[in-house]
Amino acid sequence: MSAEAASLSLSRDAFGRLVLRDADGTTHPGVVPVRAFPISAPGEGVSLLGADGRERVWIERLSSLDDTPRVLIEEELAAREFVPQIREIRAVSSFFTPSTWHVATDRGETRFVLRGEESIRRLSRKVLLIADENGVHYLVRDVEALDPASRKLLDRFM
Repeated sequence: MSAEAASLSLSRDAFGRLVLRDADGTTHPGVVPVRAFPISAPGEGVSLLGADGRERVWIERLSSLDDTPRVLIEEELAAREFVPQIREIRAVSSFFTPSTWHVATDRGETRFVLRGEESIRRLSRKVLLIADENGVHYLVRDVEALDPASRKLLDRFM
């Protein structure tokens, strides 16, 4: 079922889980939104999966939904996804790995240990995904948008 083809009715139950009511009135408690392309197209291609793991609704674009279901889905996705975006690289302890990085992200400042250059993955010409030693992923959405000092530090590892 496509969300554009049917009016999407979402609410939360007493336990805070999302409940989907489909066009024929059937309720599906505990639906989970999953992005098809979380980094390259976060606002497009979202599936609502039932508790059994089967797709209940496919949403082409979140922006096409009414405010209430869109906000509920975005809240649920935000609670499940944790990929801070690096805004600035403030300092690097060493140009050899492992090294400690001090960065400013969209969720505040933090420090993490980079095990090796292989922990930096280029997803496209502009987008990088950096994994720390604990498996937390940090996103650089646009390398060219970083300040010159941050780009210079990053270039040493690329």
